[in-house]
Amino acid sequence: MNRPAHGGNLAWAAAKAGCPPSAILDFSASISPFGPPESALAAIQAHLCDLRAYPDPDYQELRAVLGRSHHLPPEWILPGNGSAELLTWAGWDLSQLAETYLVTPAFGDYWRALKAFSVSAIECPLSLASTQESPFQRGADTGTPPLTGETPREGGTAPSQLLAPSVRDIRQILPPAPSRLNRGASALLLNNPHNPTGQLFLRKDIIPYLEQFALVVVDEAFMDFLQPSEEQSLVSAVPEFPNLVVLRSLTKFYSLPGLRLGYCAAHPDRLRQWQQWRDPWPVNALAAAAGVAAVLDTGFQQKTWAWLPPARLQLFEGLAKLPGLRPHAGAANFLLVESDRPSSQLQQKLLSRRQILIRDCLSFPELGERYFRVAVRSPTDNQRLLEGLAEVLSD
Repeated sequence: MNRPAHGGNLAWAAAKAGCPPSAILDFSASISPFGPPESALAAIQAHLCDLRAYPDPDYQELRAVLGRSHHLPPEWILPGNGSAELLTWAGWDLSQLAETYLVTPAFGDYWRALKAFSVSAIECPLSLASTQESPFQRGADTGTPPLTGETPREGGTAPSQLLAPSVRDIRQILPPAPSRLNRGASALLLNNPHNPTGQLFLRKDIIPYLEQFALVVVDEAFMDFLQPSEEQSLVSAVPEFPNLVVLRSLTKFYSLPGLRLGYCAAHPDRLRQWQQWRDPWPVNALAAAAGVAAVLDTGFQQKTWAWLPPARLQLFEGLAKLPGLRPHAGAANFLLVESDRPSSQLQQKLLSRRQILIRDCLSFPELGERYFRVAVRSPTDNQRLLEGLAEVLSD
C-alpha cells in the first residue's frame, strides 16, 4: 500500500500498526473531535427515505441555508462534493489566465488542480521561521495589535491576546505592485488560514489584491474554526468583486469528511458555468440534509469555538517542551511542528507503539522530513500524543 498523500488514511495506518482502523488515534486529519453533530446524524436518519429519488439538482434548501449564514442570495452559493470538487472547476478558470501566483508550501490538491489544466504556477514562498513565543498572541512578527483590540491586564497577558490567532502579512509574500504583474492576465490562489502552516492572513491586506489580479481564489477550508470576532473571511466581499471565488468546507468543522460536502461563494454567472461542466447531482441527498442541519446547529458551533483555543494552547505548550520539536503558532485546528528527527521515523514509531497517526509532510517538498503536522483533539487525546512523542523521542 502506497504512502498516502493526504491525512486520514486509516487503512494505511492500520496496516502499518498491525491493528484495526478503529484502533488508530488519528492526528493526521484536521477534523473536529466533537462531530458529527447529533443534529446532522438525526437529519441523515430522517432523510433515508430520500434515497429512493434523485437529489434536488439545484440544492435549493442547502443553498438557502448557506446563503443566509453569509447574508448572500442562494444563487451566489454552490454546494459541491467536498471543496476539492469545486477546486477542480476553479482550476479550469485559472487555466484561462497566463499565470497563477500560489503561496507555498501548498496543499497537494492545489497542484492536482493546476496540473490537470496545465496552469502556469508562480510560487511565492512563505517563511518557515519557527515561532515559539506565546502562540496566539498577534503581532509577534507583524507588529500589529491584537484582533480584539484589548490591552494586557496589569501583571499579565489579556485572555484575548493569549487566544488570538497568529497572523502573517500577505504583503510580505506576494508582489506588492501591479506593475510587477501582467495585470489582467494573472491570478492568485490563496489558502486562509494557510495549510500546512496555520498562518492567518488579514482580510484588509488581501482586498487590494482583488484589484490587482484578474481572478482570486481563496480556500477558506479552516476559516470556520476561528471565532466570529477573529475570522478574516472574504465571503462578504464576493458581491463587490466578480473576480473573487471563495471555497469553504463543511467536513472539517462538522466532522463529516466521509460525506464529502463543501461549497463555493462566487458570482452567479461563474457558478452557472460550473454547473454546466460538472456531473449532475454531485452532492447526495443525505449529505445535503446533514449540511442543512449542521449549519443551523449554533450550539455545536459555540462548543467548538470554546474548545479550540485552550486545547490548541495545551498542545502547543506540550510540544514545545519536548526535545527537538519546535511547534509553529497557527490559527487553525492543527499545528505544524519542526523536528530534529525524521518525521517518517516518528510516525512509524508512534504507529507501532501507540497506534497514533501523525501527518508527515513528505507531500510538501518545502517541508519534507523536517516537519510533521498534528490536529488539535480533545485534551485527553492531546495528552496521549504528547506522552507517545516523549517516549519515541527518548530513544
